Formats: sequence, C-alpha cells, structure tokens
Amino acid sequence: MKRPLLLLFLFATLSVSAQDIKLSGQVISATDNSGLPGVNVVLKGTSKGTITDLEGRFSIEVPNTSVIVFSFIGYKSQEILFTGQTNIQVLLEEEPKELSEVVVVGYQSVEKRNITGALTSVKASAFKDLSVNGIDQALQGQAAGVQVTQSSGTPGGGISVRIRGVTSISASNTPLYIVDGIPVETGALGGRTFGGQSDNALALINPNDIESISVLKDASTKAVYGSRASNGVVVITTKKGKSGASNITMDVQRGIIDPTHKLTLLTSSELLPLQREAVTNAGQNPDALGLIPGVTDGISTDWQDEVLRRGIMEQYQASASGGDDKTTFYISGHYRNEQGIQINNSFQRYGTTLNFDHRLTQRLKLSTQIMLTRSLNKRVKGDNFLDGVYSAALRSLPYYTPYNEDGALVGPGSPLYAAFPNFNPVAQALLPRFNTVTVKTQGLIKGEYKINDNMMAIGQVSLDYNDVTEDQYESSQTAIGGWDQGVGGQGLGVFIAQSIATVISSGRVTYNKDLDKHRISALVGSELLQNFATGGSVSGRLFSSDDFTYLNSAGLIDEGGSFRDATHSIVSFLASGDYDFDDRILASLSMRADGSSNFGANNRFGYFPAMSVGWRISNEEFFKSQVVNDLKVRGSFGYTGNERIGSFAYLGLWGTTTYSGSTGVAPSSLDNPDIKWETTREINLGTDVSLFESRIQASVEAYEKRTTDLLLSRPYASTTGFGAITSNIGTMTNKGVEVSVTSVNLDGDLKWKTTVNVSKNLNKVISLVDSVPLYRGYILDGVDGTNIIKEGEPMGTFFGLNFLGVNPATGDAMYEDVNKDGLISNADGKVIGNSQPKLFGGVTNTLSFKGVDVSLLFNFSWGNKILNLTKGNLMNMGRDVLSNQIPEALNRWQKPGDITDVPRYELNNTFNSYHSNRLLEDGSYVRLKNLSVGYNLPSAFASRFRVQKIRVYLSGTNLWTFTKYTGTDPEVSTLDGSVSAQGIDLNTLPQVRTIAGGLTISL
Repeated sequence: MKRPLLLLFLFATLSVSAQDIKLSGQVISATDNSGLPGVNVVLKGTSKGTITDLEGRFSIEVPNTSVIVFSFIGYKSQEILFTGQTNIQVLLEEEPKELSEVVVVGYQSVEKRNITGALTSVKASAFKDLSVNGIDQALQGQAAGVQVTQSSGTPGGGISVRIRGVTSISASNTPLYIVDGIPVETGALGGRTFGGQSDNALALINPNDIESISVLKDASTKAVYGSRASNGVVVITTKKGKSGASNITMDVQRGIIDPTHKLTLLTSSELLPLQREAVTNAGQNPDALGLIPGVTDGISTDWQDEVLRRGIMEQYQASASGGDDKTTFYISGHYRNEQGIQINNSFQRYGTTLNFDHRLTQRLKLSTQIMLTRSLNKRVKGDNFLDGVYSAALRSLPYYTPYNEDGALVGPGSPLYAAFPNFNPVAQALLPRFNTVTVKTQGLIKGEYKINDNMMAIGQVSLDYNDVTEDQYESSQTAIGGWDQGVGGQGLGVFIAQSIATVISSGRVTYNKDLDKHRISALVGSELLQNFATGGSVSGRLFSSDDFTYLNSAGLIDEGGSFRDATHSIVSFLASGDYDFDDRILASLSMRADGSSNFGANNRFGYFPAMSVGWRISNEEFFKSQVVNDLKVRGSFGYTGNERIGSFAYLGLWGTTTYSGSTGVAPSSLDNPDIKWETTREINLGTDVSLFESRIQASVEAYEKRTTDLLLSRPYASTTGFGAITSNIGTMTNKGVEVSVTSVNLDGDLKWKTTVNVSKNLNKVISLVDSVPLYRGYILDGVDGTNIIKEGEPMGTFFGLNFLGVNPATGDAMYEDVNKDGLISNADGKVIGNSQPKLFGGVTNTLSFKGVDVSLLFNFSWGNKILNLTKGNLMNMGRDVLSNQIPEALNRWQKPGDITDVPRYELNNTFNSYHSNRLLEDGSYVRLKNLSVGYNLPSAFASRFRVQKIRVYLSGTNLWTFTKYTGTDPEVSTLDGSVSAQGIDLNTLPQVRTIAGGLTISL
C-alpha cells in the first residue's frame, strides 16, 4: 500500500512543478537604455510567445527551467534561462553584422552577404536627423563610386548624381530611381531654367519616409533593369508597417540657413581709381565717363548684403504604423518650408504617404502605396542670367543704391537706374513673380499569389504623375518688364502648364527551392512602360498697371503654344536565376530584352545579359582562421543600355514654318532608321572580407565600363538646311577602383563605428565618328569653347590658351603660340585641365554613449579643376568698367618693371582677358558635410508624459570646408547636370550652411 501512495505523491509533485509560472519584465536597448517595442518573446522550441508593448514591457507564462528567446530586427538575439524569477530586465545589443541585412536587388530581396555584384546600401539612420531637401542629397559621401554634387545653393535646385562616371555624351547620365518598385521622374520638371540652374524632381520625395537605399553599380545587379540601367540604379524602399502594437512618431525641426561663403569685392573708393586707370590707359578722359572722385564714389553699396539673408528652415513630420497578422499599414504627413539665402526665394513642400498591406487569404496578399506631394518653389533668377539676382549682386557697381530717397525701389526711368548690365539686383529679387507649383502623385497596387510553397505570382500596376504650373510676372520696374524695349515697358506675364506621367504594368513569377546543400531561385516576367507628356504656354505684355499681374489684364497676348509628346513606350521581357551551393559557391544569371519606341524597326530591341559568380572561401574546409569570419571573392560581366534621348528620334520630323507671309510645313529634322542603343559592357571584380567577429568589414571593387554607339546630335553642314542629326558616333570607357571599410572601434558603453569609402574613376573618350573635336561650354574671347570633347581625353575637359604670365615691360598678357604663326587664336588652344576628380569619397564616424549619439560625415574631392569664370568677370583687366572687381585686381601691372600675374587694366582691351588656364583653379576640398548630436531621454522620464520615447537633437550641414579654391564654393557647377561642361563657376550661388534643432516623440 505504501508504494502506490508514494507514486501518487511523486506524480502530484511533478504536476505542480510543471505548471507555468508568470514572468514579467522589460526589454531595453543597450544603446540608449530605452524600452524596445515589438520585441518577440518566445519560449524556445515552441510557438508560444508574446511581443513587448510601447515601453518594452512584456508578460508571459512559462515553465520553470525553460529557455526564453528575445529577438528584434537590428539587434542580437538573446536567450534567457528561466529559473523562477518573477521580473527580469533584458538588454539587447545592436547587431554589428551588416552583411546579414536584406537588400533589394532586381525585383527581389536578397541577403547582402550573398550578393555577387557591386552594391552599396544606405540606411535611413545615416540621414535621419539631417535637413536634406531630397533623397539624392542623402547619398552624398555615403556610397563608394557615387559622386553627388549640389549645383548651387538654390532650395529645391538641381543635384548631379553620377555612379561610376558618365557613360553618355548627350543621352541621360542620371541613375534610374526606383521607389517601392516605381520608376520616378528625375531632373527638371519645369519649363524654365535660370542661368543653367533647374528644379529637381527628386525634391518632391520626402526623405523621412525612406527605410533604406540600395545603389546598384555593376551589370550583375542592375542589368535586369536593362535599357535604363547603364547609369546605375538607386532602389529606394519606404517604411512599411509591422505587425504588433501601433507606433506613432512626431518630429519637429527648425533651423537657420546661411551662405557658406561670400566673395570680397571692392568698395567704391577702391574701385574708382582702378577704373580711372583703365580709361586713362585707353587714351580717354575718365571724367567724361562720369568717373569723378568725391562724386561717383559718394555711395558704396555692398550688393551681396542687400540680396542675401539668413533664411529659416522648418519641418514637421508625423507618422503612424502598425498592424496585425493580416494587415499592416504605414501613414505619414509632412510639411517643409525653407527660405533661400536670396531674398524672396523659398521652397515649400507638403504631402502624405500611405503604405497598406493586407493578406486576403493564406495565398493572396494585396499591397498598395499612395504618395501625394505638392511643392511651391518661389524662384528668383540666378547665376549667369544678365538680370539674375546673385550674378547682378556680384557685378553691380557699388556706386548705385537699391532705393531712392523716398524708400522706393530704383527702376527703369529713374536717373539712379544703372541699366544694362547693372540692373537693380534687389528689385530683380523682390518684384518679379516666378512661382512653380508641382503636384506629384505616385501610386502602386500589387498582388502576390502563392501558387505553392516554392512559387509566387506577382502582378503590379504603378503610376508616377507630375503636374507642373509656372506663373511668371515681370513688372514694369524690372529689367525685362520695363527696360527691354522689345517687351514695351509695361510688364510681361508668362504662364506654363505641363504634365508628365509614367505608367508601368508588370507581371512576374518567382521560384525558390532548397535541396539539401543546393538553393535555387528564379524569376521570369514582362513589363510595359508608357510615358505621356502634354503642356502649353502663353505670354502677354502691355499691362495697364503693376497691380494687375495675370494674363487677363495683359493688353496684348502675342505668344503661345501647346504640345503633346507622342507616347514613349518600352516593352520588356526579363529573367534571372540565382544558385547557392552549400553557402560556398554562388552564381547569378539575368537577361532582359527591351523594345523602345525611340528606335526604328532595324534596331528596336536591345538585349542585356549579365552573369556573376562568387566563392565564399571562408566556408571551405581548408580555410581555418581565428581572424577572418567571412571571405568572398566575386566577379561579374554583363551589358546595360541607354535609350533616354528624344522620343522617336529615328523619325524625320516636320514642323510649321512661315515663308513670305504664308504658313506651311517643312522638314525640321532628318530621319535615321539605323540609330540604335547605347550599350555599356561592364566587368566587375570584388572582394568582401569580415574580420574579428565582424568588427571590421571591407569591400574592394575594380571595374571597367565600355560604352559603344554613343548617341549624339551630330553637326551637319548648314547648307543642307539641317543643323544636326541624331547618330551613334563613338566609344567611351570608365575604369575605376572603390574601397569601403567599416570598423567597430569600441563596443562597450561607449560605441564608436567608422565607415570610409574612397573611389577613383578614369573616364576617357576612345573614339568619335570623324575624330573632329566638339566644343562645349561657353564661347569666350580667344577660343571657340571653354570645354572640348576629344578622342583620348575624358569628359569635362577644359580647353583654352596657355597663360605664360605678364610681360614686365608692357604689362600685357603672354600666351603660348602653339602653332608658331605669330597670332593668338583658337588654333593655339589646348587641353588645360579636367573637372573630374582623381579621388572622391567620405568618412563617417558614429559614436554613442548611453543616451547620447553623435554622427559626423566628412566628404572630399581631390584632383578636380574648376573654371572660375566669376573671377574672369570680376578681374577683367578693364575689358569694361561696368562690373565691380575683386581685391586681386589691385595687384595689376602699373609701370614697366612690375612683376605680377595680373595684366594691366585698359578699357576695351580684350586681349589681356583671353580665356586661358589663368582662370583654372584646384577644386579639391574636404568638407564637414553633416554633423548631428542627439540625446534620447531616459524611458522613465518619457513615461511620465505617457510617451514611449523622447529624443532631442542638433544637426548641421556644410559646417566647415577646407579648399584652396578662391571662389565661393568648390562644389558648384553653373551648367546644372552637364557632363561635357561641368565644373564651371559663373556667378553660381554657393551652397548653404544649415544649423537646426529637432524634437522627436514616439507614442
């Protein structure tokens, strides 16, 4: 009887011990000690679990002596042995192994460590606190091989992005941007450019909605995008909702904006003697020209101070995300207002984003995205416009004043109005109206159907629609509206409206299969892209009053027009496959065929294959290392294309013409049925290595890109009646090396990580159709062009005379007589430099200590030249006396025996100011591009206000620059986006310095 009683007692004891026990606790971040919401808390070996709430707290019932697993994206998983505790605190550390992250490549996501091509990813954390206008700005200095240049300091203005150099002369060199699977418009949307500067379509996308950016650089990663991929592909993934508790975040940012640099110009008392000397040297009487001491220099106006200001930036963002097992969502709204540093110049943007995913059945999932944005760009004329605001401020003589004695702006008709070329810069800023309103609608609907465990069918339709209206009025007190006699002196009004839309429909099937050591994935699909563009403009003049500024009040509507750009279409067929053997041997194949309406039947289709292989040496049995965690070598080869030229370029076109008072039609361009794709052949070799438990990660790339059948508008003899014909005319190469290194220097309470990227690209024009150089840029005294496209030279090559100094006896400039004919002319011109850098890159340091974090980004460029045409105007050796001068002009030659490099000043003498390498300067620089300092307040403090997280931060951009360049900014480029005439500074507005403070609250 005793034995059964004993067994019953033991069974009861075991039953009690096996009962679940309630465990509570909090999961916090080791970085800032804040609670982590959404952490998975799971009983190991089971599906039983929960997730943490907004403060990182959880509660779960588990058996004694069980193991609990805590996991969260971006953090190291942690296992805790439960031995009866009732309350615990779990500290999760951030995951340093960046190679394990998932990136988007070619219509699908893959693990970064398995990439066999060249790719760089940029996380949103790299620019989360920064005041950037567009996503292209966020890339600067962050990615190897990606050169980002902000053409000027105009808000919402153009940004130049080049991935591994330029591949075309006249077709687009802008990368393809894909936002959540939607190709978006890039470059300028408006119909007006001011002095070479245009607007920027990418400024319409809110950077705060971005989750990550992948830059695809070689054929293996981008060839599946085919004809639009030769300039690289930027794949942008926006934020999505995650199942779990809803998360609400609000962010407020305000700051100030200043010019990075201002030029020093002469005062009236310094300028007048110089001008009198120039006139006297020309044998004329300076008094007769009104250059009278004590009278002319009675006023000294600093025009830069008059037109430049300290601007204000403000930005507000609110977002909510969350969901459950079936439905997830992300919704955001934002507003940004940025005052330009030029008076009356500003950029405003507001919009909303909604990402919605819903699982209709176990097999069918539906995703939608809607992005709506409206911007108002209050522009002012700039750069090298004759009546531009900043350019006029540099040139204008200090003898004049913007206001008369009554405080009214000086304008045409006033004796104080200087007229050409010194129009009142203040009036040119305040009086005209140049408002550009852009509305962007981006939408996507995607369905995913799971055919079986290995196969998925995906269908998608997307729209990128941009509507632009430009409203312009030049009052009678401005240069155009009042001084220009052709307008009539009573104001000028212009209205432009146009829309650009891209519609893409696609379908594809994916297949994934794991077979022991073999892993296979494949994709096949097709795609149809259609572009639509319509627009029109109308102008009027002779307004009755400057109080009535719209075209209904114009006395004469005398110009107008409209257009409908014939549909540009691309039909595509694509396939790709990936193979992984035992995580050691990796291979990828892809093929895309594109048919474009830009080419005739002879060459309509282009074919773009690519392949890549990789070998993970570190997983081989013979490889044993305590230092190297991961070592992979890889190579790729493939083709990409470029068809981004004018629509239906192969056709001969007809247009309206007038002859002897009669209207008719006549040929406007010649046909070329044999025109074909630009094709770029790419080879890439790379190595990835991870050392010391992933504390050091490095990638080295070497590549060659060879572009053939370059598209160019080839000059034709004018006697044919046509100036040019679009043709395939040559070959170009890009060769380069890229190095990226990330190191975790400290990983305790004080964390410190450094990322360095350095790139070198060598560009060269190999051949042109007839070996005749093409002149580009500006035509200046002494030469036919400031730039040249020439066999054996890179794009962006500067052309000019070789300046030999100043003759001490005469004070005249001396130039090299190359052809020894005794004359100085364009025939003596030669290659004098290049605008492309020898090296460029960036260095990022991020540090954190408990709740404090610091991020610093330095970017640099070395070995590039800048053509300082601003200096050419402001030290013009007396070519005219209509522009102010810089202090260096005071070093001019004055008498025989003077040793100087500044020729004598003589009115109307153009010889001394011939275009030469005298104006070419070293454009190398190192810039503290971004700096941010943030503090996450303790979670205990935040919980008092019933919020999850409170963060305060301070950020700055363009805070410090080291350069030998004497102009305002070594990064600017007057001809925004030009590849043949880049690196020219002609009265270009410098970039701005921004200092902002912000507050982020998470509920």
